[in-house]
Amino acid sequence: MGVTVACRAPAARAWTRHVRVRGTQILRLLGLGHDELSLALVDDAEIRALNAAYRKRDRPTDVLAFALTEDASPGVPLPVAMTARRARVLGDVVISIDTAAAQARDDGVDVAARLDALLIHGVLHLVGYDHERSHVEERRMQRKERALCAALPRLVSGHEVTEVPAPTIPSAAPRRTRESRTAARPPATKARRRGATSRARR
Repeated sequence: MGVTVACRAPAARAWTRHVRVRGTQILRLLGLGHDELSLALVDDAEIRALNAAYRKRDRPTDVLAFALTEDASPGVPLPVAMTARRARVLGDVVISIDTAAAQARDDGVDVAARLDALLIHGVLHLVGYDHERSHVEERRMQRKERALCAALPRLVSGHEVTEVPAPTIPSAAPRRTRESRTAARPPATKARRRGATSRARR
């Protein structure tokens, strides 16, 4: 169990350790530290192909999420639904390093911060959050995103500086994202269709 990272783009190699550490921290903060998460860092060409195949949108996007568990129930966050159950694979989060870097440049933030935001967004979709369901749910997900960002410990050279606090996440003011999208589950699996993108670069 744990976080596995597949690096399928040369530009993403420097970020493999970062996203593995962050993925582990995010799961711990959500109370899912014993579960498994699969991450993939890809280029725009690969995520465009995935976006076209599963969402019928022939363009690059920033993040896609594919849930592997049936327990990601609407309105029931996974930490509640899975407390008394055995550990399992949550699903896959695919991030385009090309789009993430472009968004970081456009927003005046570093790539690490943008990757953190995309990873949090994808993982929350895997555990039952869905901003496209309603405005109330969108605000709930945005509060959770901000709270997780604030709770992540500082990293130096990819290593954690302080211990991750207990998994209770405080509420935070909502923040709107520029674009929201939903991706379908690949038909090869038996899991329910679920996914997400944060913001597409046109």
